[in-house]
Amino acid sequence: MMAILRMKDIRKMDEKEMGKHMKEMRLEMSKEKANIHIGASVISPGRIKEIRRTIARILTVKGEKK
Repeated sequence: MMAILRMKDIRKMDEKEMGKHMKEMRLEMSKEKANIHIGASVISPGRIKEIRRTIARILTVKGEKK
């Protein structure tokens, strides 16, 4: 389970590191959604929302740097 990143942490990262975190977040989100789909118990109901927000933060910072 990956930690949720804040804007100040994301801004300190370079492009390669942001891409790595983005890939990990998307993978984690797909696993969480798969667990919900098969009916497995959900560890944290708000986790998907937080993952989506973190992905959006990374995309925002990527856009700012361009």
